[in-house]
Formats: sequence, structure tokens, C-alpha cells
Amino acid sequence: MRTKISAGRGWTFRGRPQGRFHSYADIRLLEYLTEISVRHEIDPNEFFGKFVEAWEKRESTCKKLTIECRRKTRDSAIFLITTDYKVVAQFPMPQYLLRVTDPLKEFGYVLERARHVLVKEREGSRATCLRIKDLRAGMKGVSLRARIVEISEPRLAHTRFNDDVMFVNAVLSDDNRTIKLTLWNGRIKMVSVNDVIQIENADVVVFRGEPQLRMGKSGRLRVLDKNDLSAKLGLEHGLKSSGYATK
Repeated sequence: MRTKISAGRGWTFRGRPQGRFHSYADIRLLEYLTEISVRHEIDPNEFFGKFVEAWEKRESTCKKLTIECRRKTRDSAIFLITTDYKVVAQFPMPQYLLRVTDPLKEFGYVLERARHVLVKEREGSRATCLRIKDLRAGMKGVSLRARIVEISEPRLAHTRFNDDVMFVNAVLSDDNRTIKLTLWNGRIKMVSVNDVIQIENADVVVFRGEPQLRMGKSGRLRVLDKNDLSAKLGLEHGLKSSGYATK
């Protein structure tokens, strides 16, 4: 809730940056960008600088985020943020903001709030992660941490939508229990044998009499601990030999 206070010649907002921004919409946008930077563990000023770079060069990268300037108009630019082939956000930004030096440094109150929320979310995620032994067919929205001990050769599948898609079966292990996880297209390149991963919002299905994990578009996969380089090169070799290009 915003509280107006008298400032002699006019009204200002308590707790909000003043003077450099044209509207409350601009302030909300900068607050939102600050929250994204915290969620992805990026310095806010560095993060905003990448928008300026994308504005000038069309695209930039910041850790695992890709920032693309999709379109420019006379007064604004439309940016798209993606990570791991997923959309993080898309929004217009007034061009005058792109000329402001380090605008996010004035949003310290957002940093503290966003960090507090992130800690709570991570604590909740740890509390709800299941073990493989606890999985049962029909479960939905499953979260799990496990190590990848095997990845099958990539194969092509023809869908009912008349598309060809690439997939692999990754074998996950914890406490000497294993289960297969099917990975499609772009997610194949995210992982290697020996990676420790966390998956969220997966479903337990039965395929040919065997329980397996499946992730739809709403599922999330994060690599918590990467393997050594040799294993990664081995997977890339397998992808190339199967005709699946890596970048």
C-alpha cells in the first residue's frame, strides 16, 4: 500500500524512488527487474546493463539468461528474457529508462524483500522433495533430487501433431533406487551423466509396466551439480552421432 506524504511543493510516495522516473508504471517495472535479478542471482546493475546492451546489439546474455530486444518503437523497446528454452518475461520498456545510469540501485527495499521470498521458496522446495522409493504411479506435481547415472542414445519420435522430436531416457538414482526420466529436445543438452538435478512438477506414469517420470511444459529442471568435462563431451558426441546438433 502506498502512502502519500506532503513534500512542500507536491506529493511523493514514501519508500519509493523519487525524481528520476516518469510514472508509477516505470517504478513497478524496475521493481520487477530487481526481483528477477535476485531470483537468478545476478547483480541488479549488471542485469540492467544487459538490457542496454541488448537494445544496442539486439541480444545479450547474463549468466543463464538470454535477453533479446524483439522490437523498437519511437519511444520504447520490447524485451524478451528466456532461460533453458523457457520464457521468463516479456515487456516493453520506455527508451528513456535505458539512458538512466544504474536505475536499479535505488531499489534496495525490493532486494531485501525478494531475497526473503527466495529463501522461503527454497526452504519449501527442500521440504517437498521426495525420494525415488516414495514415488507411486499416478502421482502428479512431484519434486525430486537425484543423480543421473545413465543417458540413452537420442532417438526420434513422430508425434500426433506430425512433428519429429528428439528424446532420451535418463536414469536417475538416489539411495540405490532408480527411475527413468524422459527428456525432450532442448532439455537433452542441459544435462550429462553424473549431474545432480532437481525436477519439479513432474508426473509418475507407467510405460510398458515400468514407473517413469514425465515432465510437461510446466515442469522444471535444474542442474544443482555439474559433472566433469569428459562426461559432458561424451554426451555431446552421442548427440552429434545421432544427428542432433549442439550449440
